[in-house]
Amino acid sequence: MDVLNILRQYRIGPFTVFDTATAYLGIFLLSPLLSKLFYKLHINISRSGWLWLTLPISVIFHLVFRQNTPLMKILSDPFKFEFYLVLVVLLFMTYMGLRKIKTLK
Repeated sequence: MDVLNILRQYRIGPFTVFDTATAYLGIFLLSPLLSKLFYKLHINISRSGWLWLTLPISVIFHLVFRQNTPLMKILSDPFKFEFYLVLVVLLFMTYMGLRKIKTLK
């Protein structure tokens, strides 16, 4: 078995810990660069804002590139309870990420 499959075998429910941690670590490391880029567009986003927006942004990218993941499977079936639970969590995370964004003049 290769190393990636070994790392991906650890899960919380249907979600792999490795993939989630990698996404958050990547945003944590890239957030200063992303903040500088958005600062040039006169938008100030803090590191904590980027961390809150990690999961909603990843859902958008998975939708655009049609990636089939456990989270996308949950979001594709609106007749289950998990759909509404995930939707509330995503909306809350989006609100928390967007609430401190400031536009600069």
